[in-house]
Amino acid sequence: MPRHPWDDDKLHEECGVFGVIGVTDASNFVALGLHALQHRGQEAGGIVCHRPDHGFNSARRFGYVRDNFTSQDVMETLPGPLAIGHVRYSTTGSKGSTAIRDVQPFFGEFSMGGAALAHNGNITNADALRRELIERGSIFQSSSDSECIIHLMARSLQKDIPDRMEDALRRVEGAFSVVAMTRTKLIGVRDPLGVRPLVLGKVADGWCLSSETCALDIIGAEFVREVEPGEMVVITDQGVDSRFPFRRRNSRFCIFEHVYFSRPDSIIGGRSVYETRRQIGVELAREAPVEADLVCPVPDSGTPAAIGFSQESGIPYAMGIIRNQYMGRTFIEPTEQIRNMGVRLKLNVNRALIKGKRVILVDDSVVRGTTSRKIKEMILDAGAAEVHFRIASPPTAWPCFYGVDTPQREKLLAATMSEEEMREHLAVDSLKFISLDGLYRAVGEAEGRKDDCPQFCDACFSGEYPVEPSDMIEKGFELKAAE
Repeated sequence: MPRHPWDDDKLHEECGVFGVIGVTDASNFVALGLHALQHRGQEAGGIVCHRPDHGFNSARRFGYVRDNFTSQDVMETLPGPLAIGHVRYSTTGSKGSTAIRDVQPFFGEFSMGGAALAHNGNITNADALRRELIERGSIFQSSSDSECIIHLMARSLQKDIPDRMEDALRRVEGAFSVVAMTRTKLIGVRDPLGVRPLVLGKVADGWCLSSETCALDIIGAEFVREVEPGEMVVITDQGVDSRFPFRRRNSRFCIFEHVYFSRPDSIIGGRSVYETRRQIGVELAREAPVEADLVCPVPDSGTPAAIGFSQESGIPYAMGIIRNQYMGRTFIEPTEQIRNMGVRLKLNVNRALIKGKRVILVDDSVVRGTTSRKIKEMILDAGAAEVHFRIASPPTAWPCFYGVDTPQREKLLAATMSEEEMREHLAVDSLKFISLDGLYRAVGEAEGRKDDCPQFCDACFSGEYPVEPSDMIEKGFELKAAE
């Protein structure tokens, strides 16, 4: 399912993972969990399950979970008390793929039995690993970096699958939250920096793993805890076994999960994502005040920050832009005429509210700037007197290599323009981004960012990559020069 062209001005998480063990018809629980994680991946999804008398079964489909994993005909082919699932986003450029073979989970048959694996994140040394594995006789079935893990497991000499997975993941660089399964085990692993999220839940007599807590809510599961950075949990009918196969390192969780990726009803690090985003708006109002009549969010991701900005500034909050809730893949194919309509298909201005007003628009980010310009034009066309942009993240000036679909650096507006140049490019009365320190304060770090040891991965803002993107450097990508 191709992404709509007017959606390309956002950063996109590339996948979500979910797994359940110890319940009747685990695949039904996984389908519900994936439905709650649909925002993390809308191109395709897959489920692998196991029942002792049926063995492993799988289904992989393009499109939404609701269209593929709700029919009785499909779900009856996925029986058993153990299942894992994956949703993925399409990616742009050379990484893009529409082959069903790239849809996870991936499955491998080993001497001690089968195993399936679903991966959220990105392996930054995947090209080097793939070359090495192919030279040693591995035959790849997909273009996904995640398949490297299966091949590394196959070459391991360890005697059981969790140990083979440990072996494999020690060779991997980058970011990974992995949910995997054997015939009797559900396994979850996070990379040593904990860049991507993974949580543990309890459901009935069983257990579940998820990218976010909101997916636990949909199946009535109890949130137990986050899987720690560098931790592997091996879950059986005997309970949860925790191990730490990697050298301990300071956590560098992706700060953009707080800004945009995670659903606002999820909990991260004991904090409500909604409350964090509201607090970002509060910090923005303190850092970049402006006289205006209305504070309006760019729906839906700008809404909590706009509420916080309004509360702190005392300027009334208003729904100046209305989102069409029924924009989906079943709508008109994007012909040239439809493309020219752009964001008007998705967003419409509340003209009666906007006319003659000085408007503050609050959005989560500016990537290429194309959508921001179109929204500004819509607001002015509706008769606004002034348009001021307030952005709930620092300028996005560097690409992400840890599982986020990001344009090349030269296509990022902030990579080539100063804040004032961006304001002129967008042709708005004012443009202000939250500072990196302000963002850190909003996520609970009272003293801001510790430059000598940052508490989060903020490479998309700072250019400081906690794991060197070796494949990209080999292709010519230049890291930020030391100051």
